[in-house]
Formats: sequence, C-alpha cells, structure tokens
Amino acid sequence: MGLFSRNPDSGDDADADGEKTSFLEERGFIASAIVVGAVLICLVVWFMTSRGSGSPAANPSQSPSTIVPTGQPTDEEPTDPPATATEQPTSTRTPPPPPNSHTGGCHDPNPAQAIPRVAAPPAVTWQFEGEMLIPIQAASGPAATSAGGIRSCFAHSPTGAVLAAMVLLGQIQNRSVGLAVLRSRVMAGSGRDAAIAAAKNGAETPETEAGVVQFAGFKVLSYPPNATTAIIQVVASLDNKAYGAMPITMQWSHGDWYAVLQDDGTFNGSVEPDILSSLSGYVRFSGAS
Repeated sequence: MGLFSRNPDSGDDADADGEKTSFLEERGFIASAIVVGAVLICLVVWFMTSRGSGSPAANPSQSPSTIVPTGQPTDEEPTDPPATATEQPTSTRTPPPPPNSHTGGCHDPNPAQAIPRVAAPPAVTWQFEGEMLIPIQAASGPAATSAGGIRSCFAHSPTGAVLAAMVLLGQIQNRSVGLAVLRSRVMAGSGRDAAIAAAKNGAETPETEAGVVQFAGFKVLSYPPNATTAIIQVVASLDNKAYGAMPITMQWSHGDWYAVLQDDGTFNGSVEPDILSSLSGYVRFSGAS
C-alpha cells in the first residue's frame, strides 16, 4: 500500500487523457507514489520511477548538509535560474539554523500567522535528506533534531505547517529514518498502523535516482485562525518534466505539527494526485532546479 494512492476506478484512459497516460507510461512513473517497501519508502511525492527508465537525473555532489537558497514567488517568473544542489554557498546566503534551538519553531509563543500565498518563506536554507532537498528555517522550524536524525518542533503557524509537511515527506523517503518518522511524526491511528505494517512487510521497491524528484512549490488550502488542522498542497517536480501535487493534512497536537493518514495508510485515500503543467497559482518553493 502506498502512502499516496490512485483510485483504480477513476475511469481515466488513454482516449480521455492520452497525453498524461503516455507521459506516465513512458517515464515509468506510477501514480501511487511513495510506495511503502520492506526497506521503507523509496520515493516521496506521488510518483515512483525505476533506475531502468533511462531518464536524466541530477547528480548532486554535495553532502547532506549542503545548503542552497529558497525558491521564487509565484507572482512572477524568476529572472535568474534557481539554484542547484551543486552550487557553492556564498557569503550572501542564509546560514543554516542550529539543529536544536530554544527560540524558533514550536518554542515561539507568537509566530507570524500570515498565510504565504505569493512569496516563499524567507531566510530558508535547503539541506539534503536522502536524495531530496528539504527546507529549514530558524523562525518556523524544524527547531529540533533527535539523535536518530528525526526533525521536529515547527511553529504553530501557516509557514510552520508548510515546512512540517515538506520535511516529513522528505524524511519518509530517507530509508535510514523513514520508519522512525512514520512512528513518531504521524498521528496515531489505523492509518499510521497500516503504513508501518506496509513498510515492514511490503516488497522492496526500486530506489529513486538522485535528483529525479524534488519539491517545487506549495499552496495552503486550509488554515483557519488558531488552526489545529491544516491542509497543505505540496508540489514536486518529476524529473523536470511535470509537476505532481497532493494535499497533506497536518494536525497540531502536543505542541507540534503531525501528519494525518487515511485508514488505508495513505495521505490521500481515493483522492488522485494532480498532474500540473505549470506552477500557476502555487508558491514556488524549491532548493533545486
């Protein structure tokens, strides 16, 4: 069972949407992404690709601690190409926050409540988590990293919820911490139990090539005042060929944001991932081109 699933009874076919079907088949993507395997989850964000697809993939040369700058707002196209994982840090870039802080993230009693709808969160650095780049911000989190590498402590704010969703997704695809993340960063219930069981018992799935899937943007779908539940639509770039989008439900509990899974162990249940042709209407937010 994949954490993201696609409804097999949706009725889509090549005649109804030939371009989408041919793209998915040609690239070897499976629309039930984040498939849970015996060795954990091998791909984050909706689509899985095998090593035999022959698709070009980025080959980041940096260590997991490498930092790259944040993406651009959605209201205009960036005039400069986005930074890639192979660029070297410069003196003008935001320094990385400490892995453990007593001031930011969930420790902030009055975090900013503005919903990021156009501009990306500022002062963000990007660090590798497995093969994916995840966002780190001193103000909104994560402000804590366990001895085992699990990141937590996000601000009770819209930006905190966005970062929590992305960091969790990035950590799930990292085989060294993925199962522990499911246990500690997902709300307890039948959905978490199903995902953990699938991670333990499922067949091993193909590993993702470095750089094939990276975060590209987001949209805050729901964040009422003093929210205890937020819904964040996270977008990933699929081998620089298309975008995949899926809503992630986050719940504020015991002073932090946790993911909520459906009873079948997926994030989306019967809701199908969206294939996007552009990031129009989304906040561009990426650490890689």
